[in-house]
Amino acid sequence: MQHHPTAMKGLLLLFLLLLSRGQRSSACPHLCSCHGGQVDCSSKSLTSSSLPTSFPAGTTDLRLHNNQLSTLPNGLLDSLTSLRSVSLHGNPWVCDCGVLYLRAWLLRQPPSLTSHLGVNCSSPPDLRGRLVVYLSEEEVLESCHYWYCDLALASQVCLFVFVVVQTALLVALIIFLRKFKRLSKEAKRITEESFTVEEAQRENEYAPLKASSF
Repeated sequence: MQHHPTAMKGLLLLFLLLLSRGQRSSACPHLCSCHGGQVDCSSKSLTSSSLPTSFPAGTTDLRLHNNQLSTLPNGLLDSLTSLRSVSLHGNPWVCDCGVLYLRAWLLRQPPSLTSHLGVNCSSPPDLRGRLVVYLSEEEVLESCHYWYCDLALASQVCLFVFVVVQTALLVALIIFLRKFKRLSKEAKRITEESFTVEEAQRENEYAPLKASSF
């Protein structure tokens, strides 16, 4: 009998957890408007980083057109099994490695779902205007190599600048040390000359005293 309150509390917490999950899965994403199974996130200036991470499980019509999307996060649409219409046109899709998920998802859709219409590459230049769904795997991989080449070139430029800066600093340090050495020698010479002059002056001062003592 003493365990019943604890068990009741556990069941209550489990029920609240399941309820909160259900509410999150059915909640309308921020910046979007929802009506029934329609989720309208169009013309909201959404980027790939500001795009909602999930949509209601019962979404049948998803509108993402006329935004600033360049890629879709992997797995974003996989759980939306009730989808009948998705609009993705009017976005600057970048057809490099990041477009592989979108391309694969479009290829899995039935011909009746016209989601691929208007989904054109914005870059790289040699793929601009091409429909994403019709890109071959070789073309996408080549665009990945193109992107990696740009990254490699940028890395080499940064390395070259780093080496130049380090060389300039090393030269400046050598010049400073040489100047410091020369100044040290000059200071030592001046000090020795001053000491010699002072000794001569003392000898001149004490010379009459020595002579008178004799």
